[in-house]
Amino acid sequence: MPEPTLTALWPEVIHRPVVVIGGGQAGLSMSWWLTHRGIDHVVLERDRVATEWRNRRWDSFCLVTPNWQCRLPGFPYSGDQPDGFIVRDEIVAYLEKFAASFDPPLLEGVSATRLRRRSDGTFEIRTDRGTITADQVVVATGPYQVPRIPRMAERVPEHVLQLHSSQYKNSATLPDGAVLVVGTGQSGCQIAEDLHLDGRTVHLATGSAPRVARWYRGRDVVAWLDDMGTYTRGIDKFDDDRFDDADAVRFRANHYVTGRDGGHDIDLRAFATEGMALHGRLTGISNGRLTFGRDLRANLDGADAVSESIKGSIDAYITREGIDAPAEAGYTPVWEPGPEAENPPDLDLAAAGITTVIWSTGYGRDDRWIELPIFNGRGYPSHDRGVTSQPGLYFIGLPWQYTWGSGRFAGVAADAEYLVKEIVATRRSAVATGLHWLAGTPQETYPLDDDWSAPADRRLISTHKEEDQEWLN
Repeated sequence: MPEPTLTALWPEVIHRPVVVIGGGQAGLSMSWWLTHRGIDHVVLERDRVATEWRNRRWDSFCLVTPNWQCRLPGFPYSGDQPDGFIVRDEIVAYLEKFAASFDPPLLEGVSATRLRRRSDGTFEIRTDRGTITADQVVVATGPYQVPRIPRMAERVPEHVLQLHSSQYKNSATLPDGAVLVVGTGQSGCQIAEDLHLDGRTVHLATGSAPRVARWYRGRDVVAWLDDMGTYTRGIDKFDDDRFDDADAVRFRANHYVTGRDGGHDIDLRAFATEGMALHGRLTGISNGRLTFGRDLRANLDGADAVSESIKGSIDAYITREGIDAPAEAGYTPVWEPGPEAENPPDLDLAAAGITTVIWSTGYGRDDRWIELPIFNGRGYPSHDRGVTSQPGLYFIGLPWQYTWGSGRFAGVAADAEYLVKEIVATRRSAVATGLHWLAGTPQETYPLDDDWSAPADRRLISTHKEEDQEWLN
């Protein structure tokens, strides 16, 4: 039986004032505000609500932010564990209930394949079910689109199973043997812990991602930071000598911590005392042997320094506000790398019994279907709080779209509210017409071929070797 067309799925859907592309928490939040303002629209979702949470998270996954930060518009967390951390299946249920609470005009199973401007100034969205036009479009396709695996993965022996972190489910699905996890962002550290707790021998190739304490001076660190306005502080208010532009802030690695089992720190040094093998950055693979950088000590010290600096900012806030909070000593390292960290030996995969490599090396974007000149030199959409240079075209759900809470359950509602005001303010007469490509055709600018690789959401660099190292941050 042929797939139903758009008109069969939703009568008279050929044109809408607003089309939202993506039905995750960002797209649904946008739909809630559009519905609240009485703006006719439709939401296109290529699969179904909460697909990313359902299919790209491991079995023990849980949020790293407490439940009270689940603040989708008109639908805050209402359970009996506001200071707990909901697990994967509960996240899916939360999103499904949110959608049911206002019955959005949602078309599931519809993939957008092309977005362009028509000669009359309207937008044309081609899908695998037909074509729809719109006066304004909100792209809510999320930040985690194309799994990124460095080219060095091609040199891993064929008998070793390789997975991206988005494909990992649990230890039992892997072959017997030790596991190498590459990358120490949030996913890498939590997956390494999951394997470690299940009794696996784990080798962890570290990067420069920072960490944060779970609890400090009697409260969840997130609660302190929320009181301090950290999650609602605009990126244009960010003042840090380490980062000289907005993109440098946007593309920082997230701090690793966990909400598992009630929430606790992820201390890689503690894992080392329990038998986990820590290494510096993975720098090369040849003939079944791995080489690592000399940066293990620096990576651990750097992560600890960030955690302690966050505690310092909390201390200053407590003092400034005259808050009565219990004192707490600073962190004391429980393990230090030995002298071999300064000249790390090669690791033989076979001798170490490593049968699986899990690449926790992040994601890139695939925006080739958007045929409009709105991207910067890194292939990232240029915008101001989600508003692009093309009148009537917006993004929502991007990391640090405006605040640290952007794209998360904590801050996406505020971003959606801001954009709906922009949508209301944008008049049909302001829509640009007659746009021309600066060079070549859309297909020439964004070649549709099998050799294409998703651009990284961070500074691009030239050689494969450097690219591999950069992606292991």
